[in-house]
Amino acid sequence: MGRLVPAVTRALDILELFLEGDGTLSAPDIVRRLQLPRTTVHELVGTLTARSYLAPVPGRPGHYRLGVRPYQLGSRYAEQLDLAAEGQQVARSVAETCEETVHVAILEGTDVIYIAKVDSTQAVRMVSAAGRRLPAHCTAVGKMLLASLPAQELAARVPDGAALAAMTPNSITDPAALRAELRQVAGRGVAVEERESNPDVSCVAAPVRDRSGRVVAALSISVPLIRWSPERRAELEELVRRGALRLSERLGHRGL
Repeated sequence: MGRLVPAVTRALDILELFLEGDGTLSAPDIVRRLQLPRTTVHELVGTLTARSYLAPVPGRPGHYRLGVRPYQLGSRYAEQLDLAAEGQQVARSVAETCEETVHVAILEGTDVIYIAKVDSTQAVRMVSAAGRRLPAHCTAVGKMLLASLPAQELAARVPDGAALAAMTPNSITDPAALRAELRQVAGRGVAVEERESNPDVSCVAAPVRDRSGRVVAALSISVPLIRWSPERRAELEELVRRGALRLSERLGHRGL
């Protein structure tokens, strides 16, 4: 990496201050926060305002907020994001940490479709593939995605009389029981599937959000029964939360 340009670094430091609090700062606030000379701050703020990176706050003289230019750049960045590609990178990182199989999935109707997958390095591991489709109610990723739907949309997809297919004896087949579990999933922010889609595999999953905060996918970790335990489940729940948050941040989300 080449030499960093001090003036550019200071300008970016100023812009990043606006990610905190209510997004409004005065020049003295910036001077105090960054410990920069007052003249330097006024020159940088003036330049950033002239280029529409900052904008004066109406009715509050001397106060600034982000201008239209960061929004335009962020929108262009979001347009270039590829959920599958970003998911694959984060899934690889999570898999390297836990040495288990990691998936990223999206919801389509009442099914999930796996759009990214990284295999476990263990000899005994789950066999699956990107592009595979499974009933959402039988999977941890599916439960997470269903739990994130508005109540009316969930009711439309899984009405009271819906016939929920069983993939294993542990699969949930009663819509009322499914909705009860989904309420718990929504409250905990993590979903668990214990041998409901595969009799030899359990999974944990967490939600992936885009820049607007909408849940657009779920990330999961799948573990063969021989490596599953309450202690391991707790470890993986924390890891899957962190992985999903990391992917959310790559999609522009600023926190869960």
